[in-house]
Amino acid sequence: MTNKSDISSATAKFSVVVPAAGIGKRMQSDCPKQYLKIDDVCIIEHTIKRLLSHPQINQVIVALAEHDAVFKLLPIASDPRVINVVGGKERSDSVLAGLQHVNDAKWVLVHDAARPCITHQDIDRLITFCIANEQGAILATPVRDTMKRTTNTSEIQHTENRDNLWHAQTPQMFNHRQLQTCLTAAIKNNVSITDEASAIEASGAKSFVVEGREDNIKITRPSDLNLAAFILEQQKETSCV
Repeated sequence: MTNKSDISSATAKFSVVVPAAGIGKRMQSDCPKQYLKIDDVCIIEHTIKRLLSHPQINQVIVALAEHDAVFKLLPIASDPRVINVVGGKERSDSVLAGLQHVNDAKWVLVHDAARPCITHQDIDRLITFCIANEQGAILATPVRDTMKRTTNTSEIQHTENRDNLWHAQTPQMFNHRQLQTCLTAAIKNNVSITDEASAIEASGAKSFVVEGREDNIKITRPSDLNLAAFILEQQKETSCV
């Protein structure tokens, strides 16, 4: 039997905020990493197309650097479901700017511009969890490698217990108003915010992890471009979107 939460999670429409005002220093490129290309298509285009191909996503709000002159030239920029706004210096500033343009919805998702390999399967799993439990959550994968804690000089101090340790991913999905309030408070109090969940954590509110796929990689370093290209091709061949 299908309960009400199943019905709402399957039919609701959502907005996604994509912070894209950073320059991606670790990519060792003069071009912001979201505009590097895979198969002649910019990374951010791959990402937005993948998001908009999901039947429950009807709006993507992209927060750009103030003087970004590239995005408006991309074919995806003319899609009426895509809105671009001016972001800020920090990720939290950009997300907050995007949230101000979200339609009047209870829930909102935030996704990295440099994660083009996100699948519908993972988005479905995240949406279903949040609506069924009335709690915000993030996609994440469990830590499998041995984790070392070092000093500033790279000397190993000790091995971390990896039980209950997770690699945070995106999308991250939270109550729209709650996230807006928590980000505003964090910025006001100079709290370091590395992702949306950290703003929720700083407020003392609960948030959860939903296990996602390991191929939902974030393109951070030059070698990640080839890996992302391989993953996208594999997903296409296996119809895994």
